Amino acid sequence: MTATALASTLLTAPSAHAADSDISFSNVVINNGKPIVLGTGTQIEVPLTYTVRTKVKLDSWWISVYRGTLDGNEKVLANGWIQWSCRQSTAGGYTYYDCDESLQVDPDMLAGSKKLVNTDATTWKSVATAIKIGGGYDVDLLSYTTRLKRASVIESADASPEPVTKGKPITVKGTLKRANWNTHRYDLYGGQKVTLQFKAAGTTAFTNVRTITTTSTGALRTTVTAAKDGTWRWYYAGNSVTGAKATTGDYVDVR
Repeated sequence: MTATALASTLLTAPSAHAADSDISFSNVVINNGKPIVLGTGTQIEVPLTYTVRTKVKLDSWWISVYRGTLDGNEKVLANGWIQWSCRQSTAGGYTYYDCDESLQVDPDMLAGSKKLVNTDATTWKSVATAIKIGGGYDVDLLSYTTRLKRASVIESADASPEPVTKGKPITVKGTLKRANWNTHRYDLYGGQKVTLQFKAAGTTAFTNVRTITTTSTGALRTTVTAAKDGTWRWYYAGNSVTGAKATTGDYVDVR
């Protein structure tokens, strides 16, 4: 297992070099096909798998996730990667490498000392680079894209009173916030639909109870009638630029 620093200078504009027919990248999957959700202040590892097919010997290769034009001003999402394994095989005169890696992504510091801003919550493209032994390289623009979203959190999620008498009201509260990449903090997130869910004691699945809209300050508050023991939680489904979030849940004993 090796960790390698990734700088934006590793990307060479494809217009300066045609793709080599003896080298190709395929089966690219980033984050298991799901959007990448980033908060603030915490580096995450994003799984990446792909296949390299080559007729020439390679010194190194990598896949980069980027936004913009490959002219030196692009944003590269990862600031490093970990290559867990590349399984080698041969067929039809080609050598194949099936690779499992992790992109190291710090929301507050991308490659080349660049940073995420809120408008980066959009679709990002991918490009593959291969360095040949003895000199020369290959750069392939890939069709694979991935979506980047701002993380959401639900704070102060609480169901009370605990315990409660059967037939009496239970008040469930919470506050929805969303990562602000411009300021590196979480801001209150108003006007969003959030669903209250319940899981009865002895069962394994949550069911939807009702959906309410957060206030302008992101506040959540609703009242239900106590009927049976169980766990209450909030679930926010997210949107095109914001990740989903479910609270861990608050158990209430009904007597």
